[in-house]
Amino acid sequence: MADDVAREIVALARACGKRSIAVVGTSKNAGKTVVTSALAHALGSDGVRYGLCSIGRDGEAFDALEGGAKPRFALRPGATIATAAALVPRTPALEIYAMTDERSALGRIVLARVRAPGEFEIAGPPSAEALRRIAIALGESTDFTLVDGAVDRLAAVRGDDAIVVAVGAHAAPTPERAVDDAAALVAKLRLPLARAGDAALRIDGALTAAAAADLVRSGETRAVVVRDATHVAFGGKTYLTLAARLDLRCERALHPVACTVAPFSWARAFEPRAFARSVAARTGLPVFDVYAGTVARPAA
Repeated sequence: MADDVAREIVALARACGKRSIAVVGTSKNAGKTVVTSALAHALGSDGVRYGLCSIGRDGEAFDALEGGAKPRFALRPGATIATAAALVPRTPALEIYAMTDERSALGRIVLARVRAPGEFEIAGPPSAEALRRIAIALGESTDFTLVDGAVDRLAAVRGDDAIVVAVGAHAAPTPERAVDDAAALVAKLRLPLARAGDAALRIDGALTAAAAADLVRSGETRAVVVRDATHVAFGGKTYLTLAARLDLRCERALHPVACTVAPFSWARAFEPRAFARSVAARTGLPVFDVYAGTVARPAA
């Protein structure tokens, strides 16, 4: 069932002309790696040559900060990954075919092909620009690219990516809070394009919450234009409140195509189907539960 759900997400990306998916989360432990793994498994099962990279370290057995078990990347021959050379196993399971100039916290990053089934760790660079370069390099030798992103590194998202927003129970005290976080992130990712001829205030660099609040207080009526949604440096309810009082726009559109839900964590559990339906209603996107293999669709 997970493969069917993952295939539908891939189809959504292809339907908008994309051959890469970036998975970003509303919080830590929102299920990003599980979703990315499901996408990888479905692509591999269908014989698609795909590449996989990450903004940080993923696929390790245990969380380095919290100590809990983490989902692994179980990959089959044909996959290509970008990871630190130090994490390449001393077996023929991975074949390094290119060295990059990028570095992770664990050292230089290499591109490697999976030659034997196994569980692998992915380590990416600390900067969004470096991750973009790695994703481009992977795209040159594969037919599809997966990027395991992170909530605090939204800047790594590219205009070429279809975006999947992962939302989970781990960091939200209530389902309502988790749904609010998902709605805010999707709304930000859907910033409308600036219109030619409109009076506009163009923001160089990032728009902060403090700067946006100052614009609201000053009664700004022009379109406030950023490069893209990754240049809006705040989210959550703060974003929803300030965006409702400003005409926020962008020069480059991004492309969220779906959400996923992780309704269970060690701290709490949300009723899965009700949670997915609520996220779909608030975001207007199809919402997939990769764990259960189900989907909730927004009302027409």
